[in-house]
Amino acid sequence: MTDLLDPLLLSRWQFGLTTIYHFLFVPLTIGLATTVALFQTAWVRTGKARYLQITRFIGKLFLINFAMGVVTGIVQEFQFGMNWSDYSRFVGDIFGAPLAMEGLLAFFLEATFIGVWIFGWDKLPKRVHLASIWLTAAATVLSAYFILAANAFMQNPVGYQLDEARGRAELTDIGAVLTNPVSLASFPHTIFGAFMVTAALLIAAACWHLARNRGEDTMRPILKVGLWMMVIAGVGTVLSGDQLGLVMVDTQPMKMAAAEALYNTASGANASFSLFTWGTPDGSSELFSIRIPYLLSFLSTHTLDGTVEGLNDLQAQYVQLYGPGDYMPTVWITYWAFRWMIGLGVVSILIAIAGLWLTRRGRAPRRTWIWRIGVWAFPLPLAAMSVGWIFTEMGRQPWIVFGLLKTQDAVSPGINGWDVVASLVAFTLVYGALAVVEFRLIVKAIRKGPGPDPSDDDASQDSPSLTTTVY
Repeated sequence: MTDLLDPLLLSRWQFGLTTIYHFLFVPLTIGLATTVALFQTAWVRTGKARYLQITRFIGKLFLINFAMGVVTGIVQEFQFGMNWSDYSRFVGDIFGAPLAMEGLLAFFLEATFIGVWIFGWDKLPKRVHLASIWLTAAATVLSAYFILAANAFMQNPVGYQLDEARGRAELTDIGAVLTNPVSLASFPHTIFGAFMVTAALLIAAACWHLARNRGEDTMRPILKVGLWMMVIAGVGTVLSGDQLGLVMVDTQPMKMAAAEALYNTASGANASFSLFTWGTPDGSSELFSIRIPYLLSFLSTHTLDGTVEGLNDLQAQYVQLYGPGDYMPTVWITYWAFRWMIGLGVVSILIAIAGLWLTRRGRAPRRTWIWRIGVWAFPLPLAAMSVGWIFTEMGRQPWIVFGLLKTQDAVSPGINGWDVVASLVAFTLVYGALAVVEFRLIVKAIRKGPGPDPSDDDASQDSPSLTTTVY
């Protein structure tokens, strides 16, 4: 019972669950904002009614998701003070800087221009109104960068100096923090992944309507954009993931070794990519594996004879560098999270490629189960991004700030297990209720589909009848 009430364990569970829950809304916010801007641009340039309908339809989904993301994101900041006060004290000077930029600059712009977009439909010139949604989309991307820059410091601390007397890290170079190699590599990977999630939602919504022979004029363009977005963003995710892997090898070789369950340093044919590995219960050695020779060496160094350090050798190095202790992450979580991330992402891309082939030149699949695949495949890229974050954060353990502060030393000293249990139960109940609300609102909006079909002549004008009834 004592272990179950361990404040460290419970605080980690709480932060992990609330973070993953909040992150469910983040990629959709990023991708839907840009998608709305693209379709509204098409409407402004062509005056075609269907693009206005699509803009209004996707705009509803965007606003629902944005509102829920804001609500769930507020909780994250409270936890830094409640459960992780020693972490906040140690790196608050550095970690807080990009977070402050995100709140005061990016989120301020995002909230301002989304308000202009919502209430400016029949009050602003079309091009000015269009600029507001593009600025909103740009602000969502900028917001993501600041958050990733803060997280990158935890993965690869830069731009700081240690104040031994005060026992804290202090910011010395904000430029180094914002241009951290980890953030520069993780940013495009995250953004491409966000567009994959958005593409999956567009595909699911279009497939649901097209399976029922509804909204052909509007759902066909949505489906086409969703399929192409999935393929293009998928390729971008793969390429940016390759670059992120190289950075990870340089900054956190233990994470790469855990991702491949590589216990002993290897090179060339021996540095093989593991398709499946079974190790001892204590994670100290490998019992059985299925591997592809040379592939790990190529992925880690872009050469066929490159050397990849193993878990056991890195553990010995870290003991000499940081003192006695176990510096290995939980290998099985890191290993399988990495594979689920890749597998779910690849399946999503393959489904989109199949969809492009089946719907080429205006074709429509006659079998209902094909449309159902498009609907039920929506969670795949979202799950891929979630397990990707699990891999990113679990692979860093036992460090909360790599090489500087261990997770066990970051938890609030005065907190007890029952305090965390109470807040964990409360968050679970509230988040569960919000999940039901979010799901029902999104499903209702998708099933309702676009609004009434206005004529092209009406759609080409700033008509209150088309805009004031939407939001």
